[in-house]
Amino acid sequence: MRLIPVTLLLLALDASAQALDLPVSVEATPILKTTTSWNGTPLVYPAGVAEISGLLITIAPGGETGWHSHPVPSFGYVLEGELEVSLKNGRKNRIKAGEALAEVVDTLHNGRNVGTGPVKLVVFYAGSQGTVLTVKPVP
Repeated sequence: MRLIPVTLLLLALDASAQALDLPVSVEATPILKTTTSWNGTPLVYPAGVAEISGLLITIAPGGETGWHSHPVPSFGYVLEGELEVSLKNGRKNRIKAGEALAEVVDTLHNGRNVGTGPVKLVVFYAGSQGTVLTVKPVP
């Protein structure tokens, strides 16, 4: 994972929020701005008619998503709990409530609830019409 000095990241995110030119009564707090997934792979939008999908996902304590991949870019934000995402090569990423990540694309991974309560996360997929969001490996 590329490490970006926190000060530079905060300045970039603050500039993005200011660029919205919102009224004083509205506050925008950036949670993620990236051109790569969390494993460093550049994000590429799929061809076709654009379609954005959003899901609220809940994983019980000790529960797992099972190995799967996404053929389209997706972005997740953890509302509650702590989630560990593992890749087949052993690399892991832990995210907890209030944190976000750009999910890996076309890469098998497994999400596991490592906390004592449920994990609740919102995931948005930047896909195209007719494209599945999740692919399970063939046994």
